[in-house]
Amino acid sequence: MPILDYITVSFLVIPLIILVLNNLFSKQFVERINFKLVGVVAILQMALAVAGFSLLSAAHWEDYRFSLLWDWTMEEAGYFAVNSLSLVFLFCIGFVLLVAVLVAKATVEQRKTAFVNLVLTLLLGMNGMVMVRDLFSLYVFLEIVGISSFVLVALFQLETGLEGAFKYLVMSSLATVFILTGLAFVFMQTGSLQYAQAWADWLSVQGTAQLYTYLAFILLISGFALKTGVVPFHSWLPDAHQSANTAVSILLSGIVIKVAGIYGFIVLTKLFPGFPPVALALRILGLLSIVVGALFALRQTHFKRLVAYSSVSQMGYILLGLSSGTTLGFLGAMVHIFNHATFKSTLFTNAAALSAQAGTLELGELGGLEKKMPVTGFSSITAFLSTAGIPPLAGFWSKLLIIMALWKSEAEGFAAVALLASILTAAYFLRLQKKVFFGQLPEKFGAVTEIGGSVKFAELMLSAVNIAVGVGFPLILLFFEGRGLL
Repeated sequence: MPILDYITVSFLVIPLIILVLNNLFSKQFVERINFKLVGVVAILQMALAVAGFSLLSAAHWEDYRFSLLWDWTMEEAGYFAVNSLSLVFLFCIGFVLLVAVLVAKATVEQRKTAFVNLVLTLLLGMNGMVMVRDLFSLYVFLEIVGISSFVLVALFQLETGLEGAFKYLVMSSLATVFILTGLAFVFMQTGSLQYAQAWADWLSVQGTAQLYTYLAFILLISGFALKTGVVPFHSWLPDAHQSANTAVSILLSGIVIKVAGIYGFIVLTKLFPGFPPVALALRILGLLSIVVGALFALRQTHFKRLVAYSSVSQMGYILLGLSSGTTLGFLGAMVHIFNHATFKSTLFTNAAALSAQAGTLELGELGGLEKKMPVTGFSSITAFLSTAGIPPLAGFWSKLLIIMALWKSEAEGFAAVALLASILTAAYFLRLQKKVFFGQLPEKFGAVTEIGGSVKFAELMLSAVNIAVGVGFPLILLFFEGRGLL
């Protein structure tokens, strides 16, 4: 299908072309148009992902393979491929990128060209990760994502930014060592890093060679847990978020930790089919992240650190969904990936609005801003209600699917804790709302007004998506049922 050739190749070629154009013309000219170009790239990626998903569904194909400058049908030739899973990720990448660009337009005033270069490199790395079909290429694109993220955190050279970036670099380097060593054990055992070959041979060995299975399992799980920022590998995440530009925080929390970490876990659940230690590890990591992340969020006094710890907690739900080993759990995890991208991007966009209008993100210095910033207040409420799983907002449905999947897979205890942890989620977000939007308005905020421009547009757009997905999700469930996914 020639049109699919154009669609799939575009996910790699378009970021490269815009990256070249961003450095080809004069700085003054480029800085007038580069955010617009990246916005167009984001919208185009979402449209292409939807088109690719529709074409694959219509043709009843599981995936579509392609290459760039070589014949992928040759023996031992590498190739890229898209399937329903990768197209969902590609759509989420474009969606979060669009929000980040809208916020960056208002918050990034210096080094715009460097910022756009790094964002495009990050986009290329994430797109490549979800389309490759061998573990070494996955690692290569993962490193592109990691290096781009590190430089983005440190780009504006604030002291705190450098500290957060350094912590991210150290933890990311440790994850690299774990993942690369784990891949070495995979190659020693199977002789190949192609997904299909590794999946076919991975658990076929017997005797002492099974030791490599467990060593690779431990190393790869640890590496991707570091990239995801789940407990107990979460220490870098709040520091990176607090110190980074808010547009970078949107990228990190909205999509990077999902592509760099969660997607790796998805690959592992296929790499270790029916391997009980994998499910157990994901359940333990998921449960710890849900509870510990929520408890730490309750203690925070900085807006972005609280939202960062909330991300740690929400990643736990996704891991629990994957751990169920069922189609329902996988579907719940994928829906929660999109929902988390929506409501977490909303909250970080709110942080950009508060920082610009009130001049601080310290909760103890805020208060009474509901009437002064009604759009920001409303979008924050919808985001926190969705995060807590309150119906009919989007987050309710993904959590419901995950809890149902855990219950059906005879993990009732994990399902109960995941359900009760929503009370903690509601508690720390109610505290956030009270500290920021309710109570007495400090005199210094008497002249504060609602933010306008691209940030306000992003808040309204994200709130509309959050509400629309929640209200319309029963129709989405009917679509999934029609495709045999439920």
